[in-house]
Amino acid sequence: MAGQAVALRAPSAERAVERGQWQMAFERFRMHRPAIAGVIVLGTLALLSAAAPIVSPYGPEKNNLLLIYEGPSLSHPMGTDSLGRDLATRILYGGRVSLSIGLLAVTVAITVGTVVGTVAGFYGRWIDSALMRFVDMMYSFPRLFLLILFGVFFKGMSLPVIVTVLGLLSWMTTSRLVRASFLSLKNREFVEAARCIGARDRRIIIRHILPNSIAPIIVAATLGIAGAIIAESTLSFLGLGIQPPTPSWGNMLKDAPAEMNIAPWTAIFPGLAIFLAVVSINFIGDGLRDALDPHHVVRRA
Repeated sequence: MAGQAVALRAPSAERAVERGQWQMAFERFRMHRPAIAGVIVLGTLALLSAAAPIVSPYGPEKNNLLLIYEGPSLSHPMGTDSLGRDLATRILYGGRVSLSIGLLAVTVAITVGTVVGTVAGFYGRWIDSALMRFVDMMYSFPRLFLLILFGVFFKGMSLPVIVTVLGLLSWMTTSRLVRASFLSLKNREFVEAARCIGARDRRIIIRHILPNSIAPIIVAATLGIAGAIIAESTLSFLGLGIQPPTPSWGNMLKDAPAEMNIAPWTAIFPGLAIFLAVVSINFIGDGLRDALDPHHVVRRA
């Protein structure tokens, strides 16, 4: 019996699609459902706050003494406050202030913390010792006490002042994270290779080490935004932050304890806005941490 030659067709080799680090990180981030939900919620809050003059027919400081403490209705979805002002409008305008403070304060804190942590971690020795002792000294000061002290000194802080104060009191954690990352990376093979070809310290820091330290910086930044929003809300609640009639989520809660029995919505809705923003930011930070971690493995269901 003659054997039959069977030709086996080799499967066509698929061309490997090269994917960059950021593309893979974006794909991992998309698979993190809480982070995507956080992006949607926070993006909605930010968009509505930015478009507040278009979204709301009322002004944030427009009083109507005939509508004091009116409950939620079609014309005022979140009710009115003690001066008859539309609460939904003030929450949208307050979101502009609170979210801006969180973002700008963290920008200051991340910038200072990254610079200090980079210098300490890369150069080490007495520079590292001196900078870390300064960080320890900054940690020893109670943050809330200093914020209250500045609030009393400035008799209520304006937006630039509160951004600067919050930023300069919040950079220490970032500096330690960046220092730890630099200490673990500066003696790795790719850094030694860069030194061997004559790369200067600035190029090694910016092109080789800092990009590999981005994950802890981003996590610290996202947590810092949430912390700055809470800190501003605390100061404004105590009457030492953003001063009325400028709305912020914090100063909208200033009279809430006294109004809980007669108008609970004046506390519920601003508090809910703070809660949604902070939880969304934390979810986003968690998703970014997992996405930017090169050792992270996504498990598909």
